[in-house]
Amino acid sequence: MKSFLELLKEKVIVFDGAMGSNLQGQNLSIEDWGGANFENCSENLLYTKPEAIEKVHVGFLEVGCDVIETNSFGGSEVVLAEFGIAEKTYDVNKKAAELAKRLANDFSTANQPRFVAGSIGPGTKLPTLGHISYIDLKAAYVEQVRGLFDGGADLFIVETCQDLLQTKAALNAIFEFFERQKTKIPVIAQVTIEVFGTMLNGTEISAALTALEPFPIDVIGMNCGTGPKKMAESLKYLCENAPLPVSVLPNAGLPEVKDGAQHYDETPESFAAQVEH
Repeated sequence: MKSFLELLKEKVIVFDGAMGSNLQGQNLSIEDWGGANFENCSENLLYTKPEAIEKVHVGFLEVGCDVIETNSFGGSEVVLAEFGIAEKTYDVNKKAAELAKRLANDFSTANQPRFVAGSIGPGTKLPTLGHISYIDLKAAYVEQVRGLFDGGADLFIVETCQDLLQTKAALNAIFEFFERQKTKIPVIAQVTIEVFGTMLNGTEISAALTALEPFPIDVIGMNCGTGPKKMAESLKYLCENAPLPVSVLPNAGLPEVKDGAQHYDETPESFAAQVEH
């Protein structure tokens, strides 16, 4: 079968949608989450209700997605410590990758290989805002990276980055792991550009590209934050200036609360038309 990077030279690779909102859409009970202390800790579902995660992965594989992301967006030691399970960091990420890889293998064919991207989110503490030191944050990614790799992830995706120091911490944790292991898999770095046109702490897309380009990443892009319309100008800039393939994974518009539930304003039709553009 073709590798991820080989396929990237031939076609637009389609990723899945958001894990978190699709889990929320299943109306899971407190017991499903593992008790009140773990409500909204998606990673704990790997122990208490893995079938909920499988349902999300299978749904995206069935409609033809080329890549599914692991249920590990909040799988760093920093985030898991807030739920009292920091010691499970390696195991959580290994389980997340193994589960996704098993399902991706079930759907893979010679004509359409399926891949697993090890998802590494921004966490809840940003070094630029003084929440945590850069050194401590980088150390908090080490076990997540090791777990995702050992679980069989085909690539890493450092995503929803709001702070370039946080992004660098995650990327350095990855590339130092590669150096120790004498190995490498593809790496994607994606920042989040807010509705006001910059990252959360004011970094413009041009500065983000300048800061991340020296890293040996394979793809650079954007995700989350807004819908496709608001991403168009930043995407145009990346396509004109990045020396790498570009990824864009927008939200289905901006979330708002309607009748007590979170609602996204794009329809499948309007979203698809904008993404195609």
